[in-house]
Amino acid sequence: MKKTILLMMMSALLAISVNTSAARQPVPRIYMFGVAAAFTDTIVHFTDIQEVDSAWINTKNNFLLERQAYSYQLRDYLDQIMQMPHRTCIVFYSLKKEKLEKKYQKMMNLYTKSKDGKAHFDLRQLDKEHFRFRTVSSTPDLEESPQ
Repeated sequence: MKKTILLMMMSALLAISVNTSAARQPVPRIYMFGVAAAFTDTIVHFTDIQEVDSAWINTKNNFLLERQAYSYQLRDYLDQIMQMPHRTCIVFYSLKKEKLEKKYQKMMNLYTKSKDGKAHFDLRQLDKEHFRFRTVSSTPDLEESPQ
């Protein structure tokens, strides 16, 4: 009886761990851009749409893993290189460049088109020569191993 329960528990744990690791998958490339703003001024930074090699996604919903690491790259660049601390950074991504280009245009319109016709934000472009996203590794074996 105890062996049966133990065997069932081990099987359940194995199924959960296999299911978790199967949800992670590397993709050869992903497209992304970043937007950075602060609550204390009107400066908004946009990066170019960039191709990033070897990203990891959740296969169930195509959700980019380690998203926070990519947004931290932009935040750290603005803080350390541009001397603009306390920026809130958002990263937008897609497996398809065309889909991301539409999102990029939508975000640009949000900051450039106003009902009163006045410019309310100081938009600044960060081109690929100045800022580039770097690949972030997301290896399941390292993340799931006990410390």
